[in-house]
Amino acid sequence: MERLVGLGDFLRSRRARINPEDVGMEGVGQRRVPGLRREELARLAGVSVDYYTRLEQGRSKSASPVVLDSIARALRLNQSERDHLFTLASPIINPVRHAGIWQRVPPVTHELLDALEHADIPACVFSHCLDILAANRPFNALHMWQDDRPARDNSLPRFFFLDPNSRTLYLDWEHVATDVTAMLHFALGRHPDEPRINELIGELLENEDFRRIWASQHVYERASGTISFHHPIVGDFSTNYQLLRLPGDLEQFLFVCTAAQGSLSASALERLGRMGQKSSSFP
Repeated sequence: MERLVGLGDFLRSRRARINPEDVGMEGVGQRRVPGLRREELARLAGVSVDYYTRLEQGRSKSASPVVLDSIARALRLNQSERDHLFTLASPIINPVRHAGIWQRVPPVTHELLDALEHADIPACVFSHCLDILAANRPFNALHMWQDDRPARDNSLPRFFFLDPNSRTLYLDWEHVATDVTAMLHFALGRHPDEPRINELIGELLENEDFRRIWASQHVYERASGTISFHHPIVGDFSTNYQLLRLPGDLEQFLFVCTAAQGSLSASALERLGRMGQKSSSFP
C-alpha cells in the first residue's frame, strides 16, 4: 500500500508541473492550483478519467505497461522518472536484504579506493540506502571526518540535512542536497519495505529543508557534474565528479572527485591527500 501511496504522490507532483499551454490547451485562464487537471491528463494519456483517478489515489493495484507508457509520455517524464513510475506501479520484486549483505564492500573495491587515494582522488562507496560503507583518505579529509565517527553519521542524507558543516563545505548545498534527495526517492521506490530507508526518511522529515525538497518529488541518479567546496584548510575549489553503479547485486555506488591536472583545484586535492585518516570501512 505504501508504494501505491507513493505512486499517487509522484503522479500528482508531475501533473502539477505541466502548464496547460505547453500541451496545446489555450485559453484555460487562471487556476487555483498549478498544472493539468486529472481529466486533462487522462485525455492526453488516452485513458479514462475514472481509471487515472483510481491510479493517482492508490486504489488501482495494477496498470499495464502500455498504459504506464502513455501516462509517462503525457507527463513528459525523463528516463529516470519513467523508470520510477514503472517501479512504483509494479509488484514489489526487491526483497528486504539483511544489512550484513549490502554493507559488505568487496576486497577489490577496497583496492580501487586505495589506488584512487594514491592519485589524490577523493572517493567513497555507498549503499542503496545512501550509507557510506567505505572511504579513502582524501574523502575523509575533504569532510574533516575521523575514523571514530558514529556509524549513524555515515549517512549521506543525514550529513546534508542534519550536519550544519555540510552547508559550509558545499557552496552549492541546495543543488547537491536535491540530488541526494532524488536518489533517496529512487531508493524508496525500489525498496519500499526497507526498514533502514523508511527510518531514515522518518527522521529527516522532521527537518524543514528536507520536507521542502522531498515534496518536490525529484527522482534521478545524477551520474556526473561539478561541485564547489569551501574547505576550512585548503580553501575554495571545484571538482568534477562521477557516480558509478558498481557491478554485482549489492547495489553499491562509487563516488569520485577529480580536477584538471595542474589546476588550483588539483593542488587542493593533493593537500587533502596528505591529510586525514587512512582509508576506512564503516560498520
